[in-house]
Amino acid sequence: MDCFSEAEGKRSHDPLYCNPGAPPATGFPVGFTDKLVVIVGAGPAGLATAALLGLAGVPYVLIERCNCIGSLWRHRTYDRLCLHLPKKFCELPLMPFPLDFSTYPMREQFLEYLESYATTFGIEPKFREAVVSAEFNGDSWWVRTKGVTSLASGGEQPKLAGNVNMYRCKWLVVATGENAEPVVPEIEGSARFKGQLMHSSDYRSGEGYADKRVLVVGCGNSGMEVSLDLSNHNARASMVVRDKTVDRILLMMSRVIIGDTSRLGIARPRIGPMELKAVSGKTPVLDVGTIAKIKSGNIEIFPAMRRFHDHDVEFIDGRIENFDVVILATGYRSNVPYWLKDKDFFSEKDGFPKKSKEWKGKNGLYAVGFSKRGLLGVSMDAMNISEDIVQQWRDMRMEDVREIMSNRRATCPV
Repeated sequence: MDCFSEAEGKRSHDPLYCNPGAPPATGFPVGFTDKLVVIVGAGPAGLATAALLGLAGVPYVLIERCNCIGSLWRHRTYDRLCLHLPKKFCELPLMPFPLDFSTYPMREQFLEYLESYATTFGIEPKFREAVVSAEFNGDSWWVRTKGVTSLASGGEQPKLAGNVNMYRCKWLVVATGENAEPVVPEIEGSARFKGQLMHSSDYRSGEGYADKRVLVVGCGNSGMEVSLDLSNHNARASMVVRDKTVDRILLMMSRVIIGDTSRLGIARPRIGPMELKAVSGKTPVLDVGTIAKIKSGNIEIFPAMRRFHDHDVEFIDGRIENFDVVILATGYRSNVPYWLKDKDFFSEKDGFPKKSKEWKGKNGLYAVGFSKRGLLGVSMDAMNISEDIVQQWRDMRMEDVREIMSNRRATCPV
């Protein structure tokens, strides 16, 4: 038996390097599973990290609360969605997109790519396990999960089983991303509204909305594309532009290509899309035909909402209009503060690392996919994190080998 094999054998009988540590303050069940790395979230960020760690031979477990990989793309996106950047800027480490994919891959193509990525690198997540807490006890991370009996929809939380699983690990990788939970704002009178009220995460297509009066609240990429899709399916679409800005519509050359949008009730931003992304992390809105629909009057613009009535919506300018459906394209948020018991690395306010573009915290805590740089940022984070963990893991193995060699020399007869 060589020294490395002997070291691995030693570890198999001595979890987490001879130091089991104490349980977290919140308590834990009698049984638990030891893993070097726990990755939370099987979206692009979790898959990229798992692929790189697996290729280096680092043992890990990938936990996902839904029943599939890329759950945001599969369960919470509309049919016409495509990547907003060319595919060469969106590929995950070690695997480009197929050549026959469109320059801006559609939703189904991207999902196919993720499935192929998981198969290629032998990634097998533990599905329908929701992390309810993760806590560092001074020696190890303790990650507690519960089985998911009913998946989340809209702004609701998934329903969890009573059984609890516990994982103990040296390194914890948070890969739940920027868009883990839909943001559903509190609007006066929403409970009394007799029409259909939904979040854009539950919207799939404009089919079935023909001739209905539909109000889309929000003018980011989702709001713009949902409004366009509804109009293309002959719905009577309207859109709320809350702060009277085009909310990040492409600035460069926009006056030539789009024209003066201020006369449509939409003011232009003061900085261009690249600067906007770098400064604020906000994704520029790419017009795919919505402005033309607004110009033609097929999509009407309204200011911010004040309140709901039984069948109507009241706006801040005093207008009251009847709507059959209201779709909240109000974005998403991180859910990290709800389960991670750490106040140093992640902000409790927004669930992002406190320092912009930071991927490494203390005590073996990592964040992948929180840099606000899209899929390119995901790949960069995953490569940085995997390199850091792999180096530490190899250093530990070498320490074990040196210890074994030292013991052999000590017991060798003179």
